Amino acid sequence: MSISAEFAYERAKEAGEAAESAKLDNVRERELRSEAAWRAMADRAFKSEQSRAKREAAAEPATAAEPATAD
Repeated sequence: MSISAEFAYERAKEAGEAAESAKLDNVRERELRSEAAWRAMADRAFKSEQSRAKREAAAEPATAAEPATAD
C-alpha cells in the first residue's frame, strides 16, 4: 500500500509538534527521527505522484490518437 505525500507530510508535522512538547530527551529524539522519516517518505511519495502524473499526461494524447476499434 502506498501513502500519499499529504498524509506523510501531516504525520511529519505531528511528529515535529510532539518533539517540541516532549519533556524527556529520548522522547524528543525519537519524535525528531520520526519526523525525518515521515518527511523522507513524503518527499518520495511526492516525486512518485509527480512522475505518475507526467506519465499519464504523456500517455493521454497517444491514447486519444488511437482509432476506436469495433468489437
